[in-house]
Amino acid sequence: MEPMVRALFTVCDIEDKVIVSAEIPGVDITERPVFYKGVGRIKGSYIRVGESDEPMSEYEVYSYEAFRKRIRDDIRTVDEAKLQLLDEKRLNDYLTMVKQERRNLSENVSKEEILELMAVMVCNVPTLAGIMTFSKYPQTYFPQLCIIAVCLPGTEMGTIGESGERFIDNKRITGAIPDMLEEAVEFVRKNSRTKTIIDDNGKRKDKPEYPIKAVREAILNALVHRDYSLHTENTPIRIERWLYG
Repeated sequence: MEPMVRALFTVCDIEDKVIVSAEIPGVDITERPVFYKGVGRIKGSYIRVGESDEPMSEYEVYSYEAFRKRIRDDIRTVDEAKLQLLDEKRLNDYLTMVKQERRNLSENVSKEEILELMAVMVCNVPTLAGIMTFSKYPQTYFPQLCIIAVCLPGTEMGTIGESGERFIDNKRITGAIPDMLEEAVEFVRKNSRTKTIIDDNGKRKDKPEYPIKAVREAILNALVHRDYSLHTENTPIRIERWLYG
């Protein structure tokens, strides 16, 4: 095995029987995964699932490699990206905000240097983070880094509605992260019920099925904290709204 596995053996007597135990200590995370050298790291790495040992996927192995080598997939450069496709107004608004919050930057650092420091650019080439935040249409370079939002009848995938419909609403949401956020929140709002409550004073109050503030936070977290590695470029974020009747 690589790295070397050294078990801790213990021997004891229980009811006139000799019991031998072997404890396998976990290796440091920087040395994982431990793999069988005979077939290599990709095919020789396993993960415990229930009571069985299952081969690790290429992505699971890569996640350890990325941690060990401090790979930042979100700030890798997109060499084919064109600077003219960045939203200049949004970029300028961001620079203004950064300068207001960090006075020393506005006084001592140029616009180009700020973009480098904030990982929007590297050597005047946009990063993936810069593209996803400031490009007019990031899906030009990453078609699947979008949101697939569906509103479904019933309680299970594949359920057909009373009129034979498979989807009540279905939308592919594209654009930069700020644009996808607003459009996704609106999709959830449109496909959610609203309760009408009359309080003790006889006044009407509308209560949405889901708190929009919480919906917005959940979608924003999905967009900002999703895995942007090469292994997930073909995996869009999914929003599924189920109608139970």
